Amino acid sequence: MTRWFGLLVAALQTALAFRVVARLARTARGERIGPAPAGTATGTATGTATGRISIVVPVLDEAERLDPCLAGLHAQGAEVAEILIVDGGSTDATRDLVRAWAMRDRRVRLVEAGPAPTGANGKVHNLIHGLAAADPTTTWLLTIDADVRPRPGMARALLAFAGSRHLRALSVATQQRLSGPVEALLHPAMLATLVYRFGIPGAATADPALVQANGQCMLLRRDLLEATGGFTSLTGEIAEDVALARRIAAQGEPVGFYEAGDLVEVAMYRGAAEAWRNWTRSLPLRDARWGWAGRLGLLEILLVQALPLPLLLWLAVRGQAGTIHGRLNLVLALVRLGVLVGTARAYVAPPFTFWLSPVSDLAVALALPFQAFRRRHLWRGRSVVRGGPR
Repeated sequence: MTRWFGLLVAALQTALAFRVVARLARTARGERIGPAPAGTATGTATGTATGRISIVVPVLDEAERLDPCLAGLHAQGAEVAEILIVDGGSTDATRDLVRAWAMRDRRVRLVEAGPAPTGANGKVHNLIHGLAAADPTTTWLLTIDADVRPRPGMARALLAFAGSRHLRALSVATQQRLSGPVEALLHPAMLATLVYRFGIPGAATADPALVQANGQCMLLRRDLLEATGGFTSLTGEIAEDVALARRIAAQGEPVGFYEAGDLVEVAMYRGAAEAWRNWTRSLPLRDARWGWAGRLGLLEILLVQALPLPLLLWLAVRGQAGTIHGRLNLVLALVRLGVLVGTARAYVAPPFTFWLSPVSDLAVALALPFQAFRRRHLWRGRSVVRGGPR
């Protein structure tokens, strides 16, 4: 039985490894968003998207993290018409901070959304109110999370890139700033699950099964967003950004996902425990279009990303490292090392423990199926129900 089980695992690993390696090879030469050309003025240069932007920042008790975000948004140019901070019922000093910034920058405005309904996605609740409150004459909506730290010129660069690629929807694979060496053991293992399932950022696609998105920094044409139903239909989603991107792609509209160097940086979590609680909740990326592709992706994470290193060690202990199965897992372990090297650029000055993060792969791979099939989740003490309350 053990021998036949080993052969089954090896066969599955081989088949899925071909898929993963082909995906990595296909996406290896992706584009990146760079700064807009010097002197570019929105709407005047060839290939630059026209219209101005409404920025929407959904917040809840973000007094400790919001100030660097607002400082970065304040530094954006005239292409930004307004900066709406949409509060979902904060009990800390978040609203006071926003009011103070509103006195410095007339574009900053506080929008009171109130607490989200029980079981609903609170971020989506805020985004709905933000879109409703936005200036109807703006052409673009840019969603930014409170932990994002935009660099000057970010908004102009996104507009220029969208115009040059004729895109109406794109988001950014933001650079990550880790809280310390413990999170550096965990976060890169979770990030790698996206690379294994979807490849390297740097392209646009209209295939819902291949689309990637990051709501931390997502630029959308308002006419496209409204034609897709806005944010209202996303209140029962756990990963609302990917669900929205898949709905847009399902209409035949390409959705882009790109790295942007140091134009956008984010400090997502205060520590490893927070990263584990919050990111494993959304990483399965399950929505109505998840289907067999989503399940196969979880199997790829387990068999191609997470198992090769422990299997290789186990086979070495048994003196079987030189077998076909041992050599297969050695190759897959080397692929994992290559992914680790490639994802290093996604981090700002990562601690040395970043290079040890593959030891966390198995724990992440086992956690994601549990989260994928779990319906009720907790976020900041509030219940979020996948599919919405029933």
